[in-house]
Amino acid sequence: MRYALVLLLAAGCPKPAPVDSPAKTARGQLPEEAGLAKRPEDLPVTALAFEPPEPAAFRHELDGGVPLWVATSDEFPLVQISMTFKGGKYLEPAGHAGLARMTGSLIRSGGSKSKTPEALDEAFDFLAADVRVSVGNEFASADLNCLKDNLEECLDLFVEMLREPRFDASRTQVYKDGWLARLEQRNDDASDILSYEWNALLFGRDHYLGRIEKKSDIDAIDAADMKKMHARIFHPGNMSVQVSGAITADAVKPLLEKRFAGWAKGEPVDDPPAPTAAPAPGVYHVQKDIPQGKVRIGMRGITRDDPDAIAIEVMNDILGGGGFTSRITKRVRSDEGLAYTARSAFQNRVYFPGIFLAFTESKSETVAFATKIMMDEITRIRTEPVSAIELDTARAALIETFPRTFESKAATLDTFADDAWTGRDPGYWKAYRENVAKVDAARVTEVAAAHLDPAKAVILIVGDWEPIAKGDLEGHATMADFFGGEVTHLPLRDPLTDAPL
Repeated sequence: MRYALVLLLAAGCPKPAPVDSPAKTARGQLPEEAGLAKRPEDLPVTALAFEPPEPAAFRHELDGGVPLWVATSDEFPLVQISMTFKGGKYLEPAGHAGLARMTGSLIRSGGSKSKTPEALDEAFDFLAADVRVSVGNEFASADLNCLKDNLEECLDLFVEMLREPRFDASRTQVYKDGWLARLEQRNDDASDILSYEWNALLFGRDHYLGRIEKKSDIDAIDAADMKKMHARIFHPGNMSVQVSGAITADAVKPLLEKRFAGWAKGEPVDDPPAPTAAPAPGVYHVQKDIPQGKVRIGMRGITRDDPDAIAIEVMNDILGGGGFTSRITKRVRSDEGLAYTARSAFQNRVYFPGIFLAFTESKSETVAFATKIMMDEITRIRTEPVSAIELDTARAALIETFPRTFESKAATLDTFADDAWTGRDPGYWKAYRENVAKVDAARVTEVAAAHLDPAKAVILIVGDWEPIAKGDLEGHATMADFFGGEVTHLPLRDPLTDAPL
């Protein structure tokens, strides 16, 4: 019966058109007869019309001068509240590396003045509220996402947790035990080794970005330290509030002011310190018996608001930041098949210059070849004009993806709040696409020559040195090709003490 049904259905189906027959429309017309495009590139395309919103349309102020950013949206019956605080890892005292991150975690997981950790977790779960607190290198954040209908109840719990965290002893010990377990595994992954040593080489081991957390740090931190860090960062004098979702500024303002009443306004924290150590150019290596070598090439870069920043964005998109169309990716991955990932980036910072970074990983025998390609491309973009196609592709990518910065209400508010915190030019976003379009080939070469110098590069490799140093069998490159063959072999470090092994 089933087979008969299949035959009947097949018999009722129209025969496919011969291969050499042009496809026709439903009325039997050819596409050109119906006024339709014959090929995708013939389709009419309407230019994207998008203008970034004005920050002033979203900015309000709470009692005491706390900035409040509000973007109302009735798509869902949800409200998202994000509080941003200046301060982070750079405020940690000596011997207490990791205190900032631990403080953020225990504010959320360690209970509040009136509720044990278990009771607070249960209350948030019952209200279907998503609550997070974190303290990073330079800023801290606290986020609440909840239903509009129970916003006030959620706010009561959320603000009490932020104002008067309990720092429960048992939860603190759980955090410390987990932290210690992670430290013990630090040398298991070559990527972790690469990251720690890289930050130390570029910023110095005494700078907060290059500092390594140790067991002695874990042991030294107690509730008093966390309370001190909390008091330094989490207060209305050091806070910005962003609210998006199903609520208006007029409605949310009194709710926040009621719960912030009596919260002592402390002093704003200082800016993060710049590193005092300068990276020493050369090849560095950490021995790890793995079949692949992990490679980073870099040097100190620029600040976020450097006059060359936008031209550098265009240049780096061509060099290695633009995916499959960029030079480093194309040559290392597509042309030579040496690696799955090969890219470059300018990691700009606000308070002091960040770094330029090119990276890949390849089997041990081809690490030198992949490294040579990346170094060659860094040199080439400094000395040879980029092509018109490369330039047009890079500029179009930055211009056409520009609206993503404002793709949601929350993202828009975060952007404006961050700009206000860090003093960015208010006209930056309005002029961004125009400034990208102005970058020409000569400007690309100019900024590459000014900010990329292979002689200043730090090359860090984690892997098995013997096959890496020899290079590939075809003789494309060996590690002797870089810095006269000189290499500094860095010791693997004890994961608990940071002492050389």
